[in-house]
Amino acid sequence: MSLTVKRCGWCSNDPLYVAYHDHEWGRPIYDEQQLFEMLCLEGQQAGLSWITVLKKRECYREHFFHHSIANIANLSDEDLQLKVQDAGLIRHIGKLKAIRDNAIAWQNLKNNGENVSAWLWSFVQNKTIVNDVPDYKKAPAQTELSVLMSKQLKKKGFKFVGPTTCYSFIQAVGMINDHEDDCSFKYK
Repeated sequence: MSLTVKRCGWCSNDPLYVAYHDHEWGRPIYDEQQLFEMLCLEGQQAGLSWITVLKKRECYREHFFHHSIANIANLSDEDLQLKVQDAGLIRHIGKLKAIRDNAIAWQNLKNNGENVSAWLWSFVQNKTIVNDVPDYKKAPAQTELSVLMSKQLKKKGFKFVGPTTCYSFIQAVGMINDHEDDCSFKYK
């Protein structure tokens, strides 16, 4: 007898997408480096498909996320101009500068005594919100929560963190569980 695995409708058969859906998306993340990576990658997606970002993720890790947030904050404009030449990245200088600027904003929060992971999780009262999602096409692109998070992040100096990006971020890091109701990976 074989068990049928049901995935959310947005997940294609691409092995990269399947692995992301099955092992990452919607699972709670508390580690600062991982939260930072996901916040920045969601910003890189703006105007593009998530699979595009996933296919470039290892290059982003090599250039940015295998390094400390403090090291990323110290990148110069010249460093970023060199990085924008790598076709393994999304070659948008504003998006690459946003990674550096977000690292600076993250460091500023930490320097002011903020536990950034705890601050981000406070938007959902430190508990995953499990939504009823009969069909991913009916899930919102943004909510009051993502609008609030976006405003607060921008106020703190973060870039490429609009309400839709923030909603994708809170889904990705498990602050909100938006797996479809009949998805085998929905947990309560």
